[in-house]
Amino acid sequence: MKDLNHIKHFYFIGIGGIGMSALARYFKAKGNYVAGYDRTSTDLTKKLENENIPVNYEDNVEFIPQPILENPDSSLIVYTPAVPKDHKQFGVLKQQNFEVIKRAQLLGLVTDQKYCLAVAGTHGKTTTTAILGHLLKETGAKVTAFLGGISEDIQSNLIMQGDEVIVVEADEFDRSFLNLSPNIAAITSMDADHLDIYGDKSELEKSFREFAAKVPEEGALFVKNGLSIDGTRIGINDESDFSAQHIRIEEGHYIFDLKTPSETIKDLKFNLPGKHNLLNAITALAMAIEYGSPTDGLARALYSFKGVKRRFSYKIKTDNLVLIDDYAHHPTEISAVHQAVREMYPNKKVLAVFQPHLFSRTRDFAEDFASSLSDFDKVFLLDIYPARELPIEGISSAWLLDKISNPGKLLIQKKELIERIKSEEAEVVVMMGAGDIGEEVEKVKKALLHEA
Repeated sequence: MKDLNHIKHFYFIGIGGIGMSALARYFKAKGNYVAGYDRTSTDLTKKLENENIPVNYEDNVEFIPQPILENPDSSLIVYTPAVPKDHKQFGVLKQQNFEVIKRAQLLGLVTDQKYCLAVAGTHGKTTTTAILGHLLKETGAKVTAFLGGISEDIQSNLIMQGDEVIVVEADEFDRSFLNLSPNIAAITSMDADHLDIYGDKSELEKSFREFAAKVPEEGALFVKNGLSIDGTRIGINDESDFSAQHIRIEEGHYIFDLKTPSETIKDLKFNLPGKHNLLNAITALAMAIEYGSPTDGLARALYSFKGVKRRFSYKIKTDNLVLIDDYAHHPTEISAVHQAVREMYPNKKVLAVFQPHLFSRTRDFAEDFASSLSDFDKVFLLDIYPARELPIEGISSAWLLDKISNPGKLLIQKKELIERIKSEEAEVVVMMGAGDIGEEVEKVKKALLHEA
């Protein structure tokens, strides 16, 4: 498939996914007919329905919308790798010779003829993409940004302010990012992950090198200092090309100077905690400057960025109690959250509640998970969230719990979560995971606020 000019009808199988829903919103805003299927109803799918995008939740051929069935020549079926091979709707549409492509291929087609800024990395890409999209929007660029999370600023995963430049999150899962053609790109990290797809870390790094090679000679590639890929360096308090200097914390936010190859921008303010988020901000600033954003507007734009949902999101923030919700599902991410919490709340007791995500990831990084979780004052483990996987014999949260050295550790069920948290009387509670723990956060928040 070379272009999308003949497509007027889109059907997304797995429309509730964060990347799929952004594309659905984009094509709906362009005036196309858009509908989709997902396995379960969520806040995100309900919002899509409120935006006049029909969603069905039963894998029944009868629920495929008529506008799709009646227009095979102008319809496109979009799916994610998570769709099971025996999906009935998917199977029938494929048999009837509808055009069928993966989400990553569609994103590649959307960005192919546009000036594209792409952010890759095993951690940090969602926040960096959101900051970058926000910086370009606030400094007047005609930008469309596809985000891998919900921006707190616009309560959406899609920024649409024109289409002269497109900002995308470049996802390494299933090698999706190799469908993109970036003019400016960044790689924030290359820690081992998705070993169920790649097998080992060297294969993962190989795919990042392939992604880096897609940047043209006249383009620019930004990489976190220390990564084994050539590019313009991003760092903190070091000799990187773009580096944060003179960092201090005032009233819960960072103030720093940004050293660039040509100037130093003084006294930038940034509201997200943690050195990992500071690196994300520097990466986004470097990409915006390379694109040509006016530097005199970047300080105000950065300070106004509110964050991304489930990325160190404060659900309660009082003098006596703090509840933080975070998507962290990898040991490196958990350690980054721990660093941020300790930096912001150095003398307070911190309780971590963690829901492991995937049996394979829990198995592959068990020792690292145990080490990063042991750093908190107390740890509650929920059962593993399976997502796309079947159980693996011998791999469980109880098995992981045994490896955690922290004496204040406990395996608990969701139904007892609220009472257990209340009984701890922790001053800071951090709830982490990429499964359905986000739904439990809202219940905990209500219970703790009611108690207060």
